[in-house]
Amino acid sequence: MKHRVFHSTDLPERLPSLARELGVSHEHLSAAYGWGVSNNVLFAEGEGEHTRYSISAINIEQSIQDPLTRRLFQRLRQDIPADLVPRYGKNWATLKDRWLRAWEQVYNIVINKIPSHNVRVAWLRLGGAKIGKGSSIWRTTEVLGVNNLVIGNDSVIAWHCQIDARAGLIIGDHVAIASHVLIIAGSHDLAAREFWSVSAPIYIDDYAWIASRAIVGHGVRIGRGAVVTANTLVAKNIAPYKIVGGTGAKPMGERPHDLNYKVGGKGLFTLLH
Repeated sequence: MKHRVFHSTDLPERLPSLARELGVSHEHLSAAYGWGVSNNVLFAEGEGEHTRYSISAINIEQSIQDPLTRRLFQRLRQDIPADLVPRYGKNWATLKDRWLRAWEQVYNIVINKIPSHNVRVAWLRLGGAKIGKGSSIWRTTEVLGVNNLVIGNDSVIAWHCQIDARAGLIIGDHVAIASHVLIIAGSHDLAAREFWSVSAPIYIDDYAWIASRAIVGHGVRIGRGAVVTANTLVAKNIAPYKIVGGTGAKPMGERPHDLNYKVGGKGLFTLLH
């Protein structure tokens, strides 16, 4: 299987520090890394400075034959802000995953239409989402990967959005995400005959503002205070405080750096949202 989730762009350069952390030699860890790449545990795609390094999106830990590669995989998993998909079978991990998927489907079909912030947020939290004080997801917005969703304080996601957190979605404080926004955790390998999934975590930092009908792709980081204008496709990192829009998310300006406001998406006048 070659389902994979993005880890970093500098994994080989990090091997010396990882070797010290794991208490092994750099030479031995490099050999373990090579074994992992050869056996679809780790993945290196692209060339030169554009190389992207990923790990298996399936939790294959128990089936990794090389002991040191297994330890490296365990360590790299800690850098991914999401639970890996279990190897399906008659086991507790599969049962838990199926229960979570059913829990989020009930949310997306029924619970997300209930006009009560408290009910909706409580349901998501019980499914594993971490949602801070004063934050809210308004009605009719769908959430995928509920257990991998993290939202800070005083942030709001408005109506009719699709929020895909299956590879990890980390949203900061005072973030405003307007209606009809799509946040997409991954895609599929277009160069493969098989339908391998390719995913990556998404980070949206404090005070970011994403306007209506924007699309945020996997592996993107939207910096503190950045603005994505309406109908913009974001497929690259956005620097802090930058305003981007149009084809290719082109720079359009810059916000003040001393932002200090509350979004206030959860209150009396938004009770039915």
